[in-house]
Amino acid sequence: MALAKYQNGNPNKENAMTTLLDQTIGTIACDIPGATRIFHTNKLDFCCGGQKSLREALARRKIENTEPVLEQLNALIALGQHAELDWREESKDDLIDHILERYHARHREELPELIRLARRVEQVHAERAGCPLGLADHLTDMQQELESHMLKEEQILFPMLRRVSADTVMAPVSMMRFEHDQHGEALARLEDLTQDITEPADACNTWRALYAGLRQLREDLMQHIHLENNILFTSDKKTLAA
Repeated sequence: MALAKYQNGNPNKENAMTTLLDQTIGTIACDIPGATRIFHTNKLDFCCGGQKSLREALARRKIENTEPVLEQLNALIALGQHAELDWREESKDDLIDHILERYHARHREELPELIRLARRVEQVHAERAGCPLGLADHLTDMQQELESHMLKEEQILFPMLRRVSADTVMAPVSMMRFEHDQHGEALARLEDLTQDITEPADACNTWRALYAGLRQLREDLMQHIHLENNILFTSDKKTLAA
């Protein structure tokens, strides 16, 4: 079981926490079910930044007190319960099907409505401080970039990965990783436009609905990229459990 490496050979709390800090954040996201929720809360990038250690990721966010994050992660380890499938233990076909059904389809559902809501908020509240001016256009750009990206995966890369391992198709995999980095930059821009997706206290229902949807989009896109970068695109998607 993947959690065993955090439980065994670490006889005290201090050693266990040091082990977590020195693991890559992408590995922890894979190993500990529920860890991604903690990373979302603390704005730790486990998808595009998945190769950084937890220590590095915390430092980058200027989180000096690591204890709360480590305590939450260790609480999840203690539970030892899998709220979600460990996708490293599933077949590539099943993982690809999951990505297509859960993320590709969801992005195509999410973005048109978010664009509509954003345009409405910009039209009605353009004079208000904090109005996310330019958000609708940015979401439109994100939609176009994501659609192009997903089509490449659906028509070219995923059919290849159903037949061969990722290390035999490094060029298209590298291109998808590069585009994932661009999606991460687009999320950062989205956060800049929306004050970290935080609506005013007296925001109308349309504004609140928009930002709730944006938070879901951010979570979905980060999890989508994580599953591809840290599991599907590895030469052997079970190696992270070793």
